[in-house]
Amino acid sequence: MKKRIIVQFSTMVIILALIITALIAYNLRQSGIKTSINTAKSISEVVKNGLTSHMINGNMDQRDTFINSISNMSNVKKLWFVRANSVTEQFGPGRDNEKLRDTIDQKVIKTGKMDYQLYENFSTNETIMRVTIPYLANSDGNVNCLTCHNVKYGETLGAVSIELDVNDLKQVGINSIYMILVITVASILTIIFITSNILKPYLKLFEKWGASIKEAVNGKFVQVEENNNLPKDMKDFTSNFNRLLDSYKATFTDIDKKLKYFIGQTTYKENQTPLDESKIIITNLSNLYQFKKEIEQDQTKEEIFSRLAQVLQKQFKQKDFTIYQTNLKEERREIVKQVGDLNFCCPSHMNNPSLCRSARTSNDVISVDFHNSCPCFTEENYYYYCTSVNINKNTTIVINFVVETKDELQYLKDNIAFIKSYINEAAPSIEVKILLKALKDSAFRDGLTGLYNRKFLDEYIKKSIPQLLRDNKKLAVLMLDMDHFKAVNDEYGHDIGDIVLKELAGILLENVRESDLVVRFGGEEFLVILNNIDSVQSAMAVANKIRIQVSQNEIDIYAGTKLRKTISIGVSVFPDDSRSFDSVCKNADIALYEAKNKGRDQVVLFNQEQVSSIDLF
Repeated sequence: MKKRIIVQFSTMVIILALIITALIAYNLRQSGIKTSINTAKSISEVVKNGLTSHMINGNMDQRDTFINSISNMSNVKKLWFVRANSVTEQFGPGRDNEKLRDTIDQKVIKTGKMDYQLYENFSTNETIMRVTIPYLANSDGNVNCLTCHNVKYGETLGAVSIELDVNDLKQVGINSIYMILVITVASILTIIFITSNILKPYLKLFEKWGASIKEAVNGKFVQVEENNNLPKDMKDFTSNFNRLLDSYKATFTDIDKKLKYFIGQTTYKENQTPLDESKIIITNLSNLYQFKKEIEQDQTKEEIFSRLAQVLQKQFKQKDFTIYQTNLKEERREIVKQVGDLNFCCPSHMNNPSLCRSARTSNDVISVDFHNSCPCFTEENYYYYCTSVNINKNTTIVINFVVETKDELQYLKDNIAFIKSYINEAAPSIEVKILLKALKDSAFRDGLTGLYNRKFLDEYIKKSIPQLLRDNKKLAVLMLDMDHFKAVNDEYGHDIGDIVLKELAGILLENVRESDLVVRFGGEEFLVILNNIDSVQSAMAVANKIRIQVSQNEIDIYAGTKLRKTISIGVSVFPDDSRSFDSVCKNADIALYEAKNKGRDQVVLFNQEQVSSIDLF
């Protein structure tokens, strides 16, 4: 900056000096011309007066001697005079050297005005000033031209032309210009030297300020060293500047710590200034706030996971990842969201999630060159990054990212703190949704067998029966009751009775479709709904299959003792037997009663005669 200022200042001074020199040179030239003209006027006046005297004294024949004597004066190169036409007409033609010689003579005779011309010959280094001055007829003073000349007042009688050598004047001007240039250059150098010494401490201070500001842009607040040679106002300015830096540093450090605390980041990224990184963090926190507001409105955890997947795709540019919900206590793991086709996790981990290193240790597991952290991942053309966040004591969310290049893996490492912040923000909402689902399941499920209860059956029927009637489809209701179950409780105890009921629930679930419904109706009584049956015979076949499997099933109770039980089943079809589901359930119960009366371990299909027999009974 110092050199630039000196160069700019010197340029301005030099330009100013050149302008002044040019003006002086011009003035010297004009002054020389004016001096030459005045000299010529003086000589012409002498010639005029001399010729007038010769005329009065009658010795005009000696005028050449007079002209030649004046021509021999210093710096006079040539001298001649010419007559006007009026004089020639009156007194006759003059001598040959008194005739008009050039256009300047003609112009002056015609206009009656002085004219001059400067001749410069650079080859001979001569500078000649030609001046032609007119003689005008007048009657003023002691001489009255009109006495002898038949002309009007002010008419041109003739002209005197003089050529003066002005080399001396020119040389004086050149020498003056040289002297001015020398003085100007010396002055410029002196001014530059003095200015440089005066500005030197200021420029050094400006450079320090610039360096400090540049470092501040990169997040480094470096104070400027104070210079005691500076004036008091500059010292005060430097001191205030340093206090400002201290204030910025303290404020920025506090903001930086708090921002990183929010996202769990502890280090700066390469090729990124702290200010730029803080801007990125603030942008992500803003997006995170919007994300949190959105998931608070979601109704299910599936919606939350879908929204999280959108963030991972759009904001963090991830193309292949799988989100797992893991419960180590229950040894259960499920995929809640998958994006892309790249999933290399071991299938065995689904039933034994403790084998997953990330879920077990709650640490990130990353592809590295020197060892294989995850034994499941054997692909050589891809890289993985697994991260986990605990939702509650038993539930953990594990996200498995798969990328194709090391640059993509490094991008994940750089942004994993932001990704985890989204998962952490989603964790409370996910936990609430899990708890609500568990609460809902506890309200609609039997605590012993895990089957749906009668409360769920009521809600299920409200939705499914109208749809069934619109589609003109059928369902079968199987009412099941364990034969002589009271004897099991009396002989073996209620804990064995509970085991028997669980075994029965398991058999029922194994022998029906996913679209069917198994309900614990109460005590040892169960209800099965077979949806969309083709015929009554298919429903009877399923019922008999269940009955046979129950009768063949051996239940281990204690000390090698095994127990076999049978069931009785009543079957009724909707809407063949009734268009009221409650009536169909009652009909199935009547058929069950009929099966009990016929000796148990039977499947009985409802018919109207059974109603009459029940009434008679």
